[in-house]
Amino acid sequence: MQTKSKHITKLLQDCKSGEQSAQFEIYKCYYKAMYNTALRILKDKFEAEDIMQESFLTAFLKLGTFRAKSKFDDETVPFGSWLKRIVINKSLSQLRKNKRLEQWNDNMLSMNSVEVIEEDTISSYNTLKVEEILAAIKSLKNNYSVVLTLSLIEGYDNEEIAEILEVSNQLVRTTISRAKQKLRKIISKK
Repeated sequence: MQTKSKHITKLLQDCKSGEQSAQFEIYKCYYKAMYNTALRILKDKFEAEDIMQESFLTAFLKLGTFRAKSKFDDETVPFGSWLKRIVINKSLSQLRKNKRLEQWNDNMLSMNSVEVIEEDTISSYNTLKVEEILAAIKSLKNNYSVVLTLSLIEGYDNEEIAEILEVSNQLVRTTISRAKQKLRKIISKK
């Protein structure tokens, strides 16, 4: 892992010098993961491809702003994490632009719906395939799909998701909870 990190660091230095071959190498290292991230959010192959390309272009143009050290502490920020954040932000912007993402607001918190899940339903989840779960997440409305993707697949915590979506932490927790309930309903019907 350390060798790959040094290789990426060297490639990034070469990119800053304008070497196109280094940019292509960086692209080859990350394009598949970034495409998949965009696809999970946008649910459209062509849009995901466009957003991924735009994200790389933005990353290469703004490479001078990338800092390997976090501004809050001495923790290292991998280039891939920085690039993924660009992809996520561009994907969310695309959803908003196409009005496929509902406006987030605190009124969403007032809707109370708690569902009791029976124990035998939970045990049947063990037989599900990853593809079935991803398809079920994809079938959710975009707000639910986005928060579950950011939380369960991309690994962001609630605070990070709240920051990305520019909403309150409480709204993120509530939305994730409701999204999981809806996901359970969809999965239990299979």
